[in-house]
Amino acid sequence: MLKQFSDLGINEQLQQSLIDLQISEPTDVQKKAIPVVLNQKDDLVVLAKTGTGKTAAFGLPLLQLADIENKDIQTLILAPTRELGQQIYKNLESLASNSTEIKIVSLCGGTPIKPQIEALTNRPQIIIATPGRLVDLVKREAINLKSIKYFVLDEADEMVSALKEEVDAIIKELPKTRRTLLFTATMPGYIKQLVQNYMSKHVVHIEADMETVGHQGIDHQYVVVEPIEKLEVLMHFLNSREGERGIIFCKTKAAVNKLAKNLAINKFSSGALHGSLSQGIRDRIMGQFRDEHIDILVATDLAARGIDVKNLSYVVNYHLPDTYDAYVHRSGRTARAGAKGLSLTILQEEEVIDIADFEDELGITFKTFKKADAQSIEENNTLLWAKKIFKTKPNREVSEDLKAKIKTIFHHLTKEELVDKILANYLAQNATVIPNPEGAKKHKKKKQ
Repeated sequence: MLKQFSDLGINEQLQQSLIDLQISEPTDVQKKAIPVVLNQKDDLVVLAKTGTGKTAAFGLPLLQLADIENKDIQTLILAPTRELGQQIYKNLESLASNSTEIKIVSLCGGTPIKPQIEALTNRPQIIIATPGRLVDLVKREAINLKSIKYFVLDEADEMVSALKEEVDAIIKELPKTRRTLLFTATMPGYIKQLVQNYMSKHVVHIEADMETVGHQGIDHQYVVVEPIEKLEVLMHFLNSREGERGIIFCKTKAAVNKLAKNLAINKFSSGALHGSLSQGIRDRIMGQFRDEHIDILVATDLAARGIDVKNLSYVVNYHLPDTYDAYVHRSGRTARAGAKGLSLTILQEEEVIDIADFEDELGITFKTFKKADAQSIEENNTLLWAKKIFKTKPNREVSEDLKAKIKTIFHHLTKEELVDKILANYLAQNATVIPNPEGAKKHKKKKQ
């Protein structure tokens, strides 16, 4: 069995699940939090960055503490988004694979509510919920929270900032004798206020993996662009990282849709994720991203919460985030589980002054990313044009007679000659010439 997890007090059934999941060594947050949850009675506040193993840090001890003889709900885990809630549910199901008596139910929005109400009749010990759906179930009197012994707030900083009204309503339904376990990546003022208002006077505080964001294998860089060249600079960057996977963050849903449309037009393997999409579409996009069918996810901050996808090489801040906390969460999507990653921020000239504030507040250092020059941008646009042609599906409605006439025009050309002519036509239409390696004269763009 696993000695280190055994030393933390984890039982053999859960250790077997860890072996099945090929998890052999606890992370820093697990080493610090598991014994406290298992052996103490105090409330707990855990400050730990994303991707450090927080789910198992509370999941393992709470699974072990579940009383299978007790048919009341004992543990409530609250998550800010459906994606994070579903991820926690899947993780706990995996951890409990050798503890079959334990019943776990997911109560997340975006899916039909009736099956969830039916699932509650099976008397689960543990529920994972999003605030909006749980408030709805309470109003319908489909769930009673008076028996809760353990209340977990995961990604509390995001939840309390965006969903404060619902969280307040849920906390009022809980018994005062509960234990509250709060997990957060940042500690803004409203989280400190929540701790004072809703947690006991005796709170255990843990910090894990909290050496600055810059010490987690993340390379922080920024590039300064003119508004008109922003998209082209981004596409040049994405083409240079072809085959790698990452997330691009935008401030608004409209910006996500616009950028995702432009990437799709240019045949990038991408998808969009924001709160206004239906749950079915969100699940499909996330499934494609997790299964590596698409390489790029364009997302808003809240929609990207709970995305725990390994092997993300980069994140791009297409818009500078409004808060330092948001930057921590964005950059934390890459360089997970000890890997390396790039966090690239695309700025306009007037925003550069803000970089020093991010550095001072977060204890990180930004490097300057070398922007592609005009020639490289032109070359990249030409490559994108070629990819569009390559990925274009044949038009089956063109008559065979017309196709035969066109083939007659081109039939004497070799493949190389045909490519040369098509390329020359494209460059002429776009009024630009790409210099050859021998140093041919640069061709100036035509006056408009």
